[in-house]
Amino acid sequence: MSTLQKHNRIGYLYIAPWLVGFLCLTFAPFVSTLAFSFTDYNVLKPPRFVGLANYVKLFAEDDLFPKSLWVTTKYVLISVPLKLAFALFVASILNRNLKGIGLYRTVYYLPSIFGGSVALSILWRMLFMGDGLINRLLALFSVTGPDWLGDQRFSLITISLLQVWQFGSSMVLFLAGLKQVPDYLYEAARMDGAGRLRIFWKITFPLITPIVFFNLVMQMVNAFQTFTAAFVITSGGPLHSTYLYALLLYDNAFKYFKMGYASALAWVLFMILMVVTAFMFLTSPGWLHYMDTEN
Repeated sequence: MSTLQKHNRIGYLYIAPWLVGFLCLTFAPFVSTLAFSFTDYNVLKPPRFVGLANYVKLFAEDDLFPKSLWVTTKYVLISVPLKLAFALFVASILNRNLKGIGLYRTVYYLPSIFGGSVALSILWRMLFMGDGLINRLLALFSVTGPDWLGDQRFSLITISLLQVWQFGSSMVLFLAGLKQVPDYLYEAARMDGAGRLRIFWKITFPLITPIVFFNLVMQMVNAFQTFTAAFVITSGGPLHSTYLYALLLYDNAFKYFKMGYASALAWVLFMILMVVTAFMFLTSPGWLHYMDTEN
């Protein structure tokens, strides 16, 4: 056995736990849901093949499908741009060589450690409920706060803000991108009399567009799959104004035990994400800018 073959076997041995986990916990369920999507399956009985019946019902009969898809689309359009804008804003502030700047960066990243945790969602509900902390603070200034979670005008925005608040991962990537922008470009722009806004839009932003694109794709995919916030904070209400797509999928799978129909819902979401992501990749050459690294 050659040295190269020996090293390859050792490498395969190291990645074996990941391969087993991927095949058993990711790939196998992924394929099985496609098969289940063509069946009537409730876990208690063997699946019964029904062809395209689940998909026909989804598009032709289920009124909650277009409703939840529209609510989720609005959620994505609200939360993702706000999250990325806020993350870039904070990253710009933290992109300075100040004493103790590492501590500030850590503090700003902390909310993202909790992810979509139930505890964080409960805290958010306590903050924005009718007699929560937010309305109490507004009352100090003689302002009557709205029913953030019970009013259709504010409920979706309220849970979207939770997603915006967890901006740490995007901020770290933006910060790394900002540090890669050469200082000589800023110096040349200042010598030409360019202001801060002009420098940002003409130099900084074009050079970090690859980071913007990556964050945009990842956050869009995550936002389409958001579940915990809507489930814990509003349970999809009021009047389905926060009934995200993941809630529809969850209810059918674990509340009504319609596993076949839920699998069809999951695959429709997968195809939607594939189409949206493909569109973003096809249109990205028109605004992405990669800095020339040739000498």
